Amino acid sequence: MTRTHLDERFPGHDLDRSVWFPYYLPHWSSRAESAATWEVRDSALHLTIPPDQPLWCPDLHPEPLRVSCVQTGSLTGQQPFADGLVVREEQPTFWGYTPCYGAVEVRMRATVSPRSMFAFWMSGIEDEPRRSGEICVAEVFGDTVDGEGAAVGIGLHRFRDPELVEEFSAERFDLDVSEFHRYGVDWRPDGLTFSIDGTVVRRVRQSPSYPMQLMIGVFDFPAKATGADEPVPELVVSHVTGRP
Repeated sequence: MTRTHLDERFPGHDLDRSVWFPYYLPHWSSRAESAATWEVRDSALHLTIPPDQPLWCPDLHPEPLRVSCVQTGSLTGQQPFADGLVVREEQPTFWGYTPCYGAVEVRMRATVSPRSMFAFWMSGIEDEPRRSGEICVAEVFGDTVDGEGAAVGIGLHRFRDPELVEEFSAERFDLDVSEFHRYGVDWRPDGLTFSIDGTVVRRVRQSPSYPMQLMIGVFDFPAKATGADEPVPELVVSHVTGRP
């Protein structure tokens, strides 16, 4: 049965595995090499990238990348990042929470530096290659964060969907990303309405028309290291809600 509502408050000390898949596109490498570093405590999900976490797809990804990400769906072959990729480890199909339209919101805070970022986005389930559009609800690179705010990437990525037009940009907001904020989207057939802390910040007059999975993650780019003492990247998620 398809899950139509989500009200995740992260009780206890484990992830609800009927909803969450704690790996980042493991079919391009393996579950062992793509596993998130995570902990559930104090009614929140903590995603971190400790110094000893290995690179993700180091022999294939053009830029050195480390990532801790959870997602609510998974199909083998999703989100190819280069031409000619071959699946290395086939994964079972997972439909945890994959809505088609609805209002989705994540409350989260992050610790990032100029070499790291965090994001919450919704990606087409890609049971067909064209169903690959992406709704980016919040994407923040640490090198845009300062005492006056941060640039938040918001919008729609077309990828391999011929019916969509790329419509994405990053605008600055008076926002302390180290404090909790609510990032949401109201996704309807005639468009997308994005909000931060309940205030509408952007509207897009187009939308994908197929199921999408939620993806929440923190990323580290070792090539951007400056040699300075940099904090361990961390993303803390206190709740995730979704309704039709």
